[in-house]
Amino acid sequence: MNSIGTNNISRKSLIILAAFALLGTAIYALSAAWFYRPGFPLDDAWIHLTYARNLATLQQWSFISGQNSAGSTSPLWTFLLSLGFFLNLSPYFWAYCLGGLMLFLLAWRVDFTLRQLQPAYTTRIPWAGLVIIFEWHLAWASVSGMEVVLHALVVTTVLSMLLLNSSQFLLMGILTGLSVWARPDGLTLLAPLGLFVLLQPVSFRKKTNMLMRLGLGFLAFFIPYLLFNFLLSGTPWPNTFYAKQAEYAEWQTEPFYEKLWVLLQQFFSGSTLVFLPGVILLLLKSLKQRHWAILLSFAWLAGYAWLYVSRLRLYQYGRYIMPIIPIFLLLGQTYILGWLPQVRTRWQRRLRFSWLTFILLFGLLFWAVGIRTFSENVAWIESEMVQTARWAADNLPPDALIAAHDIGALGYFDGQHQIVDLAGLISPEIIPFMLQEDKLLAYLTQRHVTHIIAFPYWYPELTQNCEMIYQTDGRYANLDDLGDMAVYLCPKP
Repeated sequence: MNSIGTNNISRKSLIILAAFALLGTAIYALSAAWFYRPGFPLDDAWIHLTYARNLATLQQWSFISGQNSAGSTSPLWTFLLSLGFFLNLSPYFWAYCLGGLMLFLLAWRVDFTLRQLQPAYTTRIPWAGLVIIFEWHLAWASVSGMEVVLHALVVTTVLSMLLLNSSQFLLMGILTGLSVWARPDGLTLLAPLGLFVLLQPVSFRKKTNMLMRLGLGFLAFFIPYLLFNFLLSGTPWPNTFYAKQAEYAEWQTEPFYEKLWVLLQQFFSGSTLVFLPGVILLLLKSLKQRHWAILLSFAWLAGYAWLYVSRLRLYQYGRYIMPIIPIFLLLGQTYILGWLPQVRTRWQRRLRFSWLTFILLFGLLFWAVGIRTFSENVAWIESEMVQTARWAADNLPPDALIAAHDIGALGYFDGQHQIVDLAGLISPEIIPFMLQEDKLLAYLTQRHVTHIIAFPYWYPELTQNCEMIYQTDGRYANLDDLGDMAVYLCPKP
């Protein structure tokens, strides 16, 4: 690989990236509104927005007014969303704007890094950044209302500093600590950073100094994060950390090859597939040259992906592993741009043209398919969760105590009723028995739960003696084999 260059991204390139990030975000958002109505493709987005609204309006870190809880996996993202409520902006508009901004910054960081790594990359058109903007997983995530692109930005920034052989270990430590506020798994960045320091050909004293700066920067944000969760819930991690482990306990026992196949399907369903040859060739080259920064970045990428797939089911297009996509694409483009200047013969030029054309068309095709996918996801959430939540707000008595698994839209659009969270995010006491319906039923009976909101085939034992009093008839309901979401009236004890 070439030595680090000094190419800076031009103002024109920044304008191009900003314009396409804005345009891409707008197209996705408007397509969903045209398809059915504006919204988000995940119920979890409404969890963040409920916490954000309560923070802005009530100065509480709560999902239900007056009940502080650690149900937000990404406090940093929730805080950023709360700024929109301070400014009286539409939650849709502000969430889309934040996602678009994160996507632009992520594209800029990748393009900037590549210009430093490959001096031959001097084009005014920021192709590397555009690859990021038109990667459909990242486009989908930017308008999902979730923290995915924010986390990807912080992770990519840290690893790109590693690739550029940065000596700013205090800053890298700070960013690693900050990444935990975006998602707890940001903690994994300490491994490649620490190993990189230990592998440096410098004295023990200098290594110690580097590690101290890295550790101080990290602890300055990590210790407050642990205290934040402990004060809210009495545990060092958010409730979601424990709830997801319990919910997917059965998945953790699945065979290795099945998990690996799911991972490969999710991760390589887009632009990542066409950059796979570049990543493999760069990895082989780095092994020969002992380029530790690249090898450690790749090791983190593979380890992060496997950590998730071994513990959690990769649903929703693998959104848990989406943050590793930018660094994967950066590594792939690093090799390709190092190879392009070596093209000499007519056959090589034809191969180069065919490959680059294929990359462009492949990415645009998946990006276009992603528009339809996003619109359908939004329509389903609006037809199932949002419509049911609005009905509950208008029709259930004020003293109703509702048990529900999907609480995001319910908390945001209802807000007046008390909720028992069957997923354990704001009701962590049920996590130990959340998969045991007999114990759940006993708990709900003890709590005098009056209503259950769930899919008909999700909790058959909980609802078998209940009366269905409402079932959603949204235009895009009934797209899941669990049936249409329903509201059940529980029998009086």
